Amino acid sequence: MALDLVDYERKAHEAVQAFWGNREAARQKQIESGKADQGERAGVTGGKNMDGFMALILDVVRANGLAHAQIHQSKGVLTLPGYFRPTKLWDLLVIHKGELIASVELKSQVGPSFGNNFNNRTEEAIGTAHDLWTAYREGAFGKRPRPFVGWLMMVEDAPESRSPVRDSSPHYPVFEEFKGASYLKRYDLLCQKLMQEQLYTTATLIASPRSAATTGEFSEMSAMTGLRTFVTTLAGHIAAESARLG
Repeated sequence: MALDLVDYERKAHEAVQAFWGNREAARQKQIESGKADQGERAGVTGGKNMDGFMALILDVVRANGLAHAQIHQSKGVLTLPGYFRPTKLWDLLVIHKGELIASVELKSQVGPSFGNNFNNRTEEAIGTAHDLWTAYREGAFGKRPRPFVGWLMMVEDAPESRSPVRDSSPHYPVFEEFKGASYLKRYDLLCQKLMQEQLYTTATLIASPRSAATTGEFSEMSAMTGLRTFVTTLAGHIAAESARLG
């Protein structure tokens, strides 16, 4: 049976529009209340910015054989046991017949400050995956096949995220691929390496300008980290687990 990709490109454009629209709505709401946060934080406290991508993932799961799986999105049921810490809160979990099928993290970053946030996102992504796979090795989820573990990142496409960045490393040289790389390029390299090291089944990067609130415009940095890779890999995993579990 062919995989169902659920018209993902159209839904991704809608998700991008919703992302920027929800940020602006949250900012305006705080301004009207007289309690606006400082800087860009005013656009993120609504907590619904990535819901369009969440809906896309749910459609992929339901369309490829696991329509009756438990798909958890509420905070109280999104924790998984860790190895280096008791639990980790994920953004989405798919569980079927007591087996962990998929766990996904959905992240975003807008300017103007990209440097510190990039480092924080990198450390968080690596630590989260290492913790999960160590817990898996130690039997936290039972003796079952490896789940799909996904990381999807949306970054503002802006001059600050596309400009070359210099690094200071006085003792040893940085790896060649990082020299002069923009923050978008660094995120692309991060996603590629997260997959190459098998920390994530797929790690995807989407770049979108603020003007996409009306157009839904977005771009990708490489085929390896593109949205089609994420969707097809997830759909294939769901179809295989559906066939295995019945």
